[in-house]
Amino acid sequence: MLHEINTKRKIAVIGSTGSIGTQALDVVREHPEAFEVYVLTANNQVERLIRQAREFLPEMVVIANEDKYARLKEGLHDLPVKVWAGNEAIAQVVESGPIDLVLTAVVGYSGLKPTVNAIKAGKVVALANKETLVIAGELITQLALEYKTPILPVDSEHSAIFQCLIGEENNVVEKIILTASGGPFRHFSPEQLKMVTKKEALQHPNWNMGAKVTIDSASLMNKGFEMIEARWLFGVPPERIEVLIHPQSIIHSMVQFEDASIKAQLGMPDMRLPIQYALAYPRRLPSGFERLDFGKYPALTFEKPDTSLFRNLDFAFEAIRQGGNMPCILNAANEIAVAAFLQDETGFLTMSDVIEKTMKAVPFISSPTLDDYIQTNNEARAKAKEILKALHF
Repeated sequence: MLHEINTKRKIAVIGSTGSIGTQALDVVREHPEAFEVYVLTANNQVERLIRQAREFLPEMVVIANEDKYARLKEGLHDLPVKVWAGNEAIAQVVESGPIDLVLTAVVGYSGLKPTVNAIKAGKVVALANKETLVIAGELITQLALEYKTPILPVDSEHSAIFQCLIGEENNVVEKIILTASGGPFRHFSPEQLKMVTKKEALQHPNWNMGAKVTIDSASLMNKGFEMIEARWLFGVPPERIEVLIHPQSIIHSMVQFEDASIKAQLGMPDMRLPIQYALAYPRRLPSGFERLDFGKYPALTFEKPDTSLFRNLDFAFEAIRQGGNMPCILNAANEIAVAAFLQDETGFLTMSDVIEKTMKAVPFISSPTLDDYIQTNNEARAKAKEILKALHF
Protein backbone atom coordinates (compact mmCIF):
# COMPACT_ATOMS: atom_id res chain seq x y z
CA MET A 1 0.00 0.00 0.00
CA LEU A 2 2.86 2.41 0.70
CA HIS A 3 3.93 2.56 -2.94
CA GLU A 4 5.99 5.34 -4.46
CA ILE A 5 3.90 8.22 -5.75
CA ASN A 6 4.24 7.49 -9.47
CA THR A 7 0.48 7.81 -9.91
CA LYS A 8 -1.89 10.09 -8.07
CA ARG A 9 -2.68 8.82 -4.59
CA LYS A 10 -6.46 8.87 -4.08
CA ILE A 11 -7.33 10.20 -0.62
CA ALA A 12 -10.42 10.48 1.53
CA VAL A 13 -10.41 13.49 3.86
CA ILE A 14 -12.70 12.73 6.80
CA GLY A 15 -13.33 16.12 8.35
CA SER A 16 -12.28 18.27 5.40
CA THR A 17 -13.72 21.55 6.73
CA GLY A 18 -11.81 21.55 10.03
CA SER A 19 -8.30 22.82 10.75
CA ILE A 20 -6.42 19.65 9.73
CA GLY A 21 -8.71 18.97 6.78
CA THR A 22 -8.34 22.44 5.27
CA GLN A 23 -4.55 22.33 5.70
CA ALA A 24 -4.48 18.90 4.05
CA LEU A 25 -6.28 20.39 1.08
CA ASP A 26 -3.60 23.11 1.00
CA VAL A 27 -1.08 20.31 0.52
CA VAL A 28 -3.17 18.74 -2.25
CA ARG A 29 -3.48 22.15 -3.89
CA GLU A 30 0.32 22.48 -3.92
CA HIS A 31 0.83 18.96 -5.29
CA PRO A 32 -1.95 18.17 -7.80
CA GLU A 33 0.46 15.81 -9.53
CA ALA A 34 0.67 13.59 -6.43
CA PHE A 35 -2.83 13.56 -4.92
CA GLU A 36 -6.43 13.22 -6.00
CA VAL A 37 -9.28 13.95 -3.60
CA TYR A 38 -11.73 11.04 -3.80
CA VAL A 39 -13.93 11.70 -0.74
CA LEU A 40 -14.68 14.80 1.34
CA THR A 41 -16.76 14.73 4.52
CA ALA A 42 -17.84 17.33 7.06
CA ASN A 43 -19.95 17.52 10.18
CA ASN A 44 -21.92 20.80 9.85
CA GLN A 45 -20.05 23.26 7.63
CA VAL A 46 -22.07 22.63 4.49
CA GLU A 47 -21.15 25.85 2.64
CA ARG A 48 -17.42 25.23 3.04
CA LEU A 49 -17.91 21.60 1.97
CA ILE A 50 -19.72 22.78 -1.16
CA ARG A 51 -16.85 25.14 -2.02
CA GLN A 52 -14.30 22.37 -1.48
CA ALA A 53 -16.25 19.91 -3.59
CA ARG A 54 -16.58 22.41 -6.43
CA GLU A 55 -12.81 22.97 -6.38
CA PHE A 56 -11.56 19.39 -5.98
CA LEU A 57 -14.42 17.49 -7.70
CA PRO A 58 -14.33 14.36 -5.52
CA GLU A 59 -16.23 11.20 -6.34
CA MET A 60 -18.28 11.50 -3.12
CA VAL A 61 -19.12 14.01 -0.40
CA VAL A 62 -20.87 13.32 2.90
CA ILE A 63 -22.34 15.69 5.49
CA ALA A 64 -22.82 14.16 8.94
CA ASN A 65 -25.70 16.49 9.84
CA GLU A 66 -28.58 15.05 7.85
CA ASP A 67 -30.48 18.35 8.12
CA LYS A 68 -27.86 19.85 5.78
CA TYR A 69 -28.26 17.18 3.09
CA ALA A 70 -30.75 19.13 0.95
CA ARG A 71 -28.48 22.20 0.86
CA LEU A 72 -25.46 20.07 -0.04
CA LYS A 73 -27.37 18.31 -2.80
CA GLU A 74 -28.60 21.64 -4.16
CA GLY A 75 -25.14 23.21 -4.03
CA LEU A 76 -23.65 20.39 -6.12
CA HIS A 77 -26.61 19.60 -8.38
CA ASP A 78 -24.69 20.46 -11.56
CA LEU A 79 -21.68 18.28 -10.75
CA PRO A 80 -21.21 14.49 -11.13
CA VAL A 81 -20.56 14.13 -7.39
CA LYS A 82 -22.35 11.54 -5.22
CA VAL A 83 -23.92 13.21 -2.18
CA TRP A 84 -24.74 11.38 1.06
CA ALA A 85 -25.53 12.26 4.65
CA GLY A 86 -25.17 10.79 8.15
CA ASN A 87 -22.42 9.39 10.34
CA GLU A 88 -23.02 5.89 9.07
CA ALA A 89 -22.39 7.07 5.50
CA ILE A 90 -19.09 8.61 6.59
CA ALA A 91 -18.07 5.33 8.20
CA GLN A 92 -18.93 3.47 4.98
CA VAL A 93 -17.37 5.70 2.31
CA VAL A 94 -13.84 5.02 3.62
CA GLU A 95 -14.22 1.44 2.36
CA SER A 96 -14.53 2.53 -1.30
CA GLY A 97 -12.26 0.49 -3.53
CA PRO A 98 -10.25 3.20 -5.31
CA ILE A 99 -9.18 4.97 -2.08
CA ASP A 100 -5.47 4.58 -1.28
CA LEU A 101 -5.31 6.60 1.93
CA VAL A 102 -7.84 7.80 4.51
CA LEU A 103 -7.00 10.95 6.47
CA THR A 104 -9.07 10.95 9.67
CA ALA A 105 -9.12 14.63 10.53
CA VAL A 106 -12.27 14.81 12.64
CA VAL A 107 -12.03 15.66 16.34
CA GLY A 108 -13.20 13.39 19.15
CA TYR A 109 -15.09 10.12 19.41
CA SER A 110 -16.61 10.46 15.93
CA GLY A 111 -13.30 9.37 14.38
CA LEU A 112 -13.42 5.87 15.85
CA LYS A 113 -15.80 4.06 13.50
CA PRO A 114 -14.43 5.47 10.20
CA THR A 115 -10.91 4.52 11.34
CA VAL A 116 -11.97 0.97 12.23
CA ASN A 117 -13.71 0.58 8.85
CA ALA A 118 -10.73 1.99 6.94
CA ILE A 119 -8.39 -0.46 8.67
CA LYS A 120 -10.66 -3.41 7.92
CA ALA A 121 -10.85 -2.28 4.29
CA GLY A 122 -7.03 -2.33 4.11
CA LYS A 123 -6.63 1.40 3.52
CA VAL A 124 -3.54 3.28 4.65
CA VAL A 125 -4.69 5.46 7.57
CA ALA A 126 -3.18 8.90 8.16
CA LEU A 127 -4.33 9.44 11.72
CA ALA A 128 -4.97 12.98 12.92
CA ASN A 129 -7.76 11.91 15.26
CA LYS A 130 -5.80 11.13 18.43
CA GLU A 131 -8.97 10.26 20.34
CA THR A 132 -9.29 7.05 18.31
CA LEU A 133 -6.17 5.64 19.98
CA VAL A 134 -7.05 7.20 23.33
CA ILE A 135 -10.47 5.53 23.34
CA ALA A 136 -9.56 2.15 21.88
CA GLY A 137 -5.81 1.98 21.33
CA GLU A 138 -5.46 -1.73 22.05
CA LEU A 139 -8.29 -2.62 19.69
CA ILE A 140 -7.01 -0.36 16.90
CA THR A 141 -3.44 -1.69 17.07
CA GLN A 142 -4.72 -5.28 17.05
CA LEU A 143 -6.87 -4.56 14.00
CA ALA A 144 -3.98 -2.84 12.19
CA LEU A 145 -1.83 -5.94 12.74
CA GLU A 146 -4.61 -8.31 11.73
CA TYR A 147 -5.42 -6.47 8.50
CA LYS A 148 -1.79 -5.44 7.83
CA THR A 149 -2.87 -1.80 7.60
CA PRO A 150 -0.26 0.95 8.08
CA ILE A 151 -1.19 3.78 10.47
CA LEU A 152 0.77 6.95 9.74
CA PRO A 153 0.77 9.63 12.46
CA VAL A 154 -0.24 13.17 11.52
CA ASP A 155 0.18 14.97 14.87
CA SER A 156 3.43 16.94 14.71
CA GLU A 157 4.79 15.17 17.81
CA HIS A 158 4.08 11.66 16.58
CA SER A 159 5.28 12.48 13.09
CA ALA A 160 8.53 13.64 14.70
CA ILE A 161 8.88 10.40 16.68
CA PHE A 162 8.06 8.36 13.58
CA GLN A 163 10.75 10.17 11.60
CA CYS A 164 13.29 9.69 14.41
CA LEU A 165 12.61 5.94 14.49
CA ILE A 166 13.09 5.30 10.77
CA GLY A 167 16.21 3.15 10.37
CA GLU A 168 16.25 2.31 14.10
CA GLU A 169 14.08 -0.81 13.96
CA ASN A 170 16.63 -3.03 15.71
CA ASN A 171 17.67 -0.51 18.36
CA VAL A 172 16.15 -0.26 21.82
CA VAL A 173 14.19 2.92 22.60
CA GLU A 174 14.95 4.00 26.14
CA LYS A 175 12.55 6.94 26.22
CA ILE A 176 10.22 9.02 24.10
CA ILE A 177 10.22 12.74 24.88
CA LEU A 178 7.01 14.51 23.87
CA THR A 179 7.44 18.26 23.66
CA ALA A 180 4.62 20.67 24.48
CA SER A 181 4.35 24.42 24.03
CA GLY A 182 2.77 24.61 27.49
CA GLY A 183 -0.07 26.73 26.14
CA PRO A 184 -0.76 30.34 27.11
CA PHE A 185 -1.15 29.76 30.86
CA ARG A 186 1.88 27.74 31.92
CA HIS A 187 3.05 30.38 34.45
CA PHE A 188 -0.40 31.29 35.77
CA SER A 189 -1.28 31.00 39.46
CA PRO A 190 -4.33 28.98 40.58
CA GLU A 191 -6.19 32.26 41.13
CA GLN A 192 -5.41 33.40 37.60
CA LEU A 193 -6.45 30.06 36.11
CA LYS A 194 -9.84 30.30 37.83
CA MET A 195 -10.49 33.51 35.89
CA VAL A 196 -9.37 32.30 32.45
CA THR A 197 -11.90 33.07 29.71
CA LYS A 198 -12.75 31.15 26.57
CA LYS A 199 -11.29 33.94 24.44
CA GLU A 200 -7.97 33.78 26.30
CA ALA A 201 -7.81 29.99 26.12
CA LEU A 202 -8.38 30.03 22.35
CA GLN A 203 -5.27 32.17 21.77
CA HIS A 204 -2.59 29.50 21.28
CA PRO A 205 0.90 31.05 21.20
CA ASN A 206 2.29 28.94 18.32
CA TRP A 207 -0.16 26.67 16.53
CA ASN A 208 -3.23 27.19 14.35
CA MET A 209 -5.72 24.55 15.52
CA GLY A 210 -9.43 24.01 15.99
CA ALA A 211 -11.22 25.22 19.13
CA LYS A 212 -11.42 21.87 20.94
CA VAL A 213 -7.76 20.98 20.38
CA THR A 214 -6.69 24.49 21.39
CA ILE A 215 -8.52 24.19 24.73
CA ASP A 216 -7.00 20.73 25.25
CA SER A 217 -3.58 22.23 24.58
CA ALA A 218 -4.14 24.98 27.15
CA SER A 219 -5.17 22.41 29.81
CA LEU A 220 -2.38 19.93 28.81
CA MET A 221 -5.04 17.29 28.12
CA ASN A 222 -3.86 17.31 24.53
CA LYS A 223 -0.43 16.22 25.71
CA GLY A 224 -1.99 13.52 27.84
CA PHE A 225 -3.84 12.23 24.79
CA GLU A 226 -0.64 12.35 22.76
CA MET A 227 1.15 10.29 25.43
CA ILE A 228 -1.55 7.62 25.16
CA GLU A 229 -1.38 7.78 21.37
CA ALA A 230 2.41 7.37 21.47
CA ARG A 231 2.07 4.38 23.76
CA TRP A 232 0.01 2.55 21.11
CA LEU A 233 1.69 3.85 17.96
CA PHE A 234 5.22 3.01 19.08
CA GLY A 235 4.71 0.24 21.63
CA VAL A 236 6.43 2.15 24.44
CA PRO A 237 4.95 1.87 27.97
CA PRO A 238 3.87 5.11 29.66
CA GLU A 239 6.68 5.03 32.21
CA ARG A 240 9.11 5.48 29.30
CA ILE A 241 7.29 8.51 27.88
CA GLU A 242 8.26 11.93 29.21
CA VAL A 243 6.46 15.22 28.60
CA LEU A 244 8.65 18.32 28.42
CA ILE A 245 7.51 21.93 28.00
CA HIS A 246 9.27 23.56 25.06
CA PRO A 247 7.68 27.00 24.54
CA GLN A 248 9.26 27.71 21.14
CA SER A 249 7.65 24.63 19.48
CA ILE A 250 10.68 24.11 17.24
CA ILE A 251 11.68 20.62 18.45
CA HIS A 252 8.55 18.60 17.80
CA SER A 253 9.61 15.55 19.83
CA MET A 254 12.64 13.38 20.57
CA VAL A 255 13.65 9.75 20.98
CA GLN A 256 16.36 8.61 23.38
CA PHE A 257 18.08 5.29 22.70
CA GLU A 258 19.84 2.92 25.10
CA ASP A 259 23.28 4.28 24.15
CA ALA A 260 22.13 7.67 25.58
CA SER A 261 21.95 9.37 22.18
CA ILE A 262 18.87 11.46 21.37
CA LYS A 263 17.36 12.13 17.95
CA ALA A 264 15.04 15.08 17.42
CA GLN A 265 12.95 16.40 14.53
CA LEU A 266 12.88 20.18 14.14
CA GLY A 267 10.90 22.60 12.04
CA MET A 268 8.63 25.59 12.15
CA PRO A 269 5.26 25.07 13.87
CA ASP A 270 3.23 24.42 10.72
CA MET A 271 0.81 21.46 10.64
CA ARG A 272 1.06 21.24 6.86
CA LEU A 273 4.52 19.73 7.21
CA PRO A 274 3.50 16.57 9.13
CA ILE A 275 0.30 16.33 7.07
CA GLN A 276 2.28 16.34 3.83
CA TYR A 277 4.78 13.84 5.25
CA ALA A 278 1.95 11.41 6.09
CA LEU A 279 0.12 11.85 2.77
CA ALA A 280 3.28 11.37 0.69
CA TYR A 281 5.17 8.80 2.82
CA PRO A 282 7.76 7.42 2.13
CA ARG A 283 8.62 10.33 -0.16
CA ARG A 284 9.45 13.86 0.96
CA LEU A 285 7.83 16.27 -1.47
CA PRO A 286 9.14 19.81 -2.00
CA SER A 287 7.20 22.55 -0.25
CA GLY A 288 6.96 26.29 0.05
CA PHE A 289 6.68 26.09 3.85
CA GLU A 290 8.67 28.54 5.94
CA ARG A 291 12.20 27.34 6.68
CA LEU A 292 13.65 27.32 10.18
CA ASP A 293 16.13 30.18 10.69
CA PHE A 294 18.22 29.36 13.75
CA GLY A 295 19.28 33.00 13.94
CA LYS A 296 15.72 33.86 15.00
CA TYR A 297 15.79 31.23 17.77
CA PRO A 298 19.04 31.74 19.70
CA ALA A 299 17.64 29.85 22.71
CA LEU A 300 15.56 26.70 22.83
CA THR A 301 14.29 26.20 26.38
CA PHE A 302 12.72 23.32 28.31
CA GLU A 303 10.92 22.88 31.61
CA LYS A 304 8.89 20.26 33.47
CA PRO A 305 5.08 20.56 33.36
CA ASP A 306 3.34 21.60 36.58
CA THR A 307 0.83 18.78 37.08
CA SER A 308 -0.33 20.19 40.41
CA LEU A 309 -2.08 22.90 38.37
CA PHE A 310 -2.53 21.11 35.06
CA ARG A 311 -3.96 17.90 36.47
CA ASN A 312 -5.26 16.54 33.18
CA LEU A 313 -1.81 15.26 32.28
CA ASP A 314 -1.71 13.12 35.42
CA PHE A 315 -5.24 11.87 34.72
CA ALA A 316 -4.07 10.67 31.30
CA PHE A 317 -1.12 8.78 32.79
CA GLU A 318 -3.44 7.21 35.37
CA ALA A 319 -5.96 6.23 32.69
CA ILE A 320 -3.38 4.43 30.54
CA ARG A 321 -1.87 2.74 33.60
CA GLN A 322 -5.29 1.31 34.46
CA GLY A 323 -5.99 0.49 30.83
CA GLY A 324 -9.25 -1.13 29.78
CA ASN A 325 -12.00 1.38 29.19
CA MET A 326 -10.51 4.05 31.47
CA PRO A 327 -8.97 6.12 28.62
CA CYS A 328 -12.40 6.03 26.92
CA ILE A 329 -13.95 7.43 30.11
CA LEU A 330 -11.22 10.09 30.23
CA ASN A 331 -11.91 11.18 26.67
CA ALA A 332 -15.70 11.27 27.02
CA ALA A 333 -15.53 13.33 30.20
CA ASN A 334 -13.08 15.73 28.60
CA GLU A 335 -15.24 16.22 25.51
CA ILE A 336 -18.22 17.13 27.70
CA ALA A 337 -16.13 19.44 29.90
CA VAL A 338 -14.51 21.24 26.97
CA ALA A 339 -17.88 21.68 25.22
CA ALA A 340 -19.25 23.24 28.41
CA PHE A 341 -16.25 25.56 28.70
CA LEU A 342 -16.65 26.67 25.08
CA GLN A 343 -20.30 27.46 25.84
CA ASP A 344 -19.27 29.51 28.91
CA GLU A 345 -21.04 26.98 31.14
CA THR A 346 -18.05 26.05 33.31
CA GLY A 347 -14.64 27.33 34.36
CA PHE A 348 -11.17 26.39 33.17
CA LEU A 349 -10.16 24.56 36.36
CA THR A 350 -13.58 22.96 36.78
CA MET A 351 -13.00 20.94 33.62
CA SER A 352 -10.43 18.88 35.54
CA ASP A 353 -12.89 18.33 38.41
CA VAL A 354 -15.44 16.93 35.95
CA ILE A 355 -12.88 14.54 34.45
CA GLU A 356 -11.63 13.31 37.82
CA LYS A 357 -15.13 12.65 39.18
CA THR A 358 -16.26 10.90 35.98
CA MET A 359 -13.24 8.58 36.01
CA LYS A 360 -14.24 7.52 39.53
CA ALA A 361 -17.95 7.14 38.77
CA VAL A 362 -18.09 5.04 35.59
CA PRO A 363 -17.59 1.26 35.96
CA PHE A 364 -14.18 -0.07 34.91
CA ILE A 365 -13.93 -2.81 32.26
CA SER A 366 -10.50 -4.43 31.99
CA SER A 367 -10.91 -6.05 28.53
CA PRO A 368 -13.52 -4.06 26.60
CA THR A 369 -14.96 -4.97 23.21
CA LEU A 370 -15.95 -2.39 20.60
CA ASP A 371 -19.51 -2.52 21.96
CA ASP A 372 -18.12 -1.91 25.47
CA TYR A 373 -16.29 1.19 24.22
CA ILE A 374 -19.50 2.50 22.66
CA GLN A 375 -21.47 1.89 25.85
CA THR A 376 -18.70 3.35 28.02
CA ASN A 377 -18.58 6.49 25.88
CA ASN A 378 -22.34 7.02 26.22
CA GLU A 379 -22.36 6.32 29.95
CA ALA A 380 -19.35 8.55 30.66
CA ARG A 381 -20.87 11.44 28.72
CA ALA A 382 -24.12 11.17 30.64
CA LYS A 383 -22.27 10.98 33.97
CA ALA A 384 -20.05 13.97 33.09
CA LYS A 385 -23.15 16.03 32.32
CA GLU A 386 -24.65 15.05 35.68
CA ILE A 387 -21.44 16.05 37.45
CA LEU A 388 -21.30 19.38 35.63
CA LYS A 389 -24.85 20.15 36.65
CA ALA A 390 -24.13 19.21 40.28
CA LEU A 391 -21.00 21.39 40.38
CA HIS A 392 -22.86 24.47 39.19
CA PHE A 393 -26.17 24.15 41.04
